[in-house]
Amino acid sequence: MDYTYYYNNVPEYGLCRNNLIYTSLINSNKTKFVQWYYNDSEYHKGRNEVMDPALMDIKWEREVNMLNYVRDSGNSEYLLNYTVDYDNRKVYLDIENVDFWELSGCSKDNYDSVLPNWREQMLDILKMHKDIGVYKFSLHPSSYFIVNGKLKSMNYFFAYKESEQKVTVREHLSHISEGRRQHLFPQMQRLGIDIDTPTDWNRLQVLCFDSFSDQYPQDFINRAKQLFI
Repeated sequence: MDYTYYYNNVPEYGLCRNNLIYTSLINSNKTKFVQWYYNDSEYHKGRNEVMDPALMDIKWEREVNMLNYVRDSGNSEYLLNYTVDYDNRKVYLDIENVDFWELSGCSKDNYDSVLPNWREQMLDILKMHKDIGVYKFSLHPSSYFIVNGKLKSMNYFFAYKESEQKVTVREHLSHISEGRRQHLFPQMQRLGIDIDTPTDWNRLQVLCFDSFSDQYPQDFINRAKQLFI
C-alpha cells in the first residue's frame, strides 16, 4: 500500500505539516492514516520540533499507552479503529477521508456544513475523557476524523491521567506551534498560570480551550470549558 506525506492546505499559508511531533502519512484512497513517530526532516521542512530521540520515545509510548487506555476503558466507539506497529513506531488508523479540519477547508466557519452536530459529538468525547480521568491537550480540529457520520478522536501523545504528577507548560512547548503560543501566553497571564509551575489539570484544560479560541466558535469553547470548571 502506497503512502505519501499528509498536509493540511491552510488558506493564506498553503500546505502545512499536519503535526509538530510525528510524521503524518496517508494512503492514496484515504482509508489509512499513519502516525509515524519518526522525525522526518523532509516532512517537517527543517522545522523539526522534537530533535531529542529520547523525547520522541516518550511521545510514542504515551501515544500508544493512552490510546490503549481509552479503548480498554470501554470507549472504543470514540476512537478510530487502529493497529500498532511497535517495531516501526507507527499507528495505523482506519479513516474514510481527510481530517475534520481539512474537510472544513481549515476554517471554523465551515464546521456546521461538514458535520451539523459536531458540537454535541465533540462535547461527548470531551466528557468521556473527563469521566475516565483523562486530560487531552491536543485539541486542534485536525485531531478528529469522521467515520460513518461519527467524530473520532486521535492524537494522545499529549494526554495525561489525572493520577499522574502535574506538569508545567514549559515542559510542553515542543508540542505547541509558534502561532498557538501567541494565543496561549496571553491566556496564561489572564488565568495567572506560571510557565514553570506545575498546574492543576482542570486549569490546564481550560487554558487549552481558551488557546484554541481561534479554531472554534466561542459558544463551543464556553460549553467545553464548563465540563472542567
